[in-house]
Amino acid sequence: MLRGVNLRSILYSVAILAGLGGAAALAAQATIEQDGLVYWSDGDSGRLPDGTKFRLHGVDAPETRSLKQLGGADCEAEREQGYLAKEKVVELTRDKDITVTRDYGLDRYKRLVVDLSIDGEDLATRLVAEGTHQVWDYDGGAPKPDWCGPRRVNQGAGQVSP
Repeated sequence: MLRGVNLRSILYSVAILAGLGGAAALAAQATIEQDGLVYWSDGDSGRLPDGTKFRLHGVDAPETRSLKQLGGADCEAEREQGYLAKEKVVELTRDKDITVTRDYGLDRYKRLVVDLSIDGEDLATRLVAEGTHQVWDYDGGAPKPDWCGPRRVNQGAGQVSP
């Protein structure tokens, strides 16, 4: 009987600790309340106000670096689309409350991979819906989206169409 009581106490303790762990995970969704703006180096990465380098999870934006640079755009059309993507993300996040809703850890470039939300809306989902970004399984080894394929840039709306 004494063993059953001890086991029950242990199970209750485990359940309480699991509940506290869930509360801690929810608390990790902290609004970025630091002075300053999020700096966007391109359409899917930049620096948080505290200087932390980050990358948005699950999406890709076209590159803005020169065709001659390692890791740069593959064609001039990609660069043009890249500037539209950066302009869109800057516009969407300007003067907004930005929340880190999930932290996936560091990527191979030592950037924090995160989900961000603006005013309660997932930023990556919004960017894909706006047409400036594409879904990309960055962590799962999927090939990088082809930004130089037969896509048209809708200059008026700043959107890219297949």
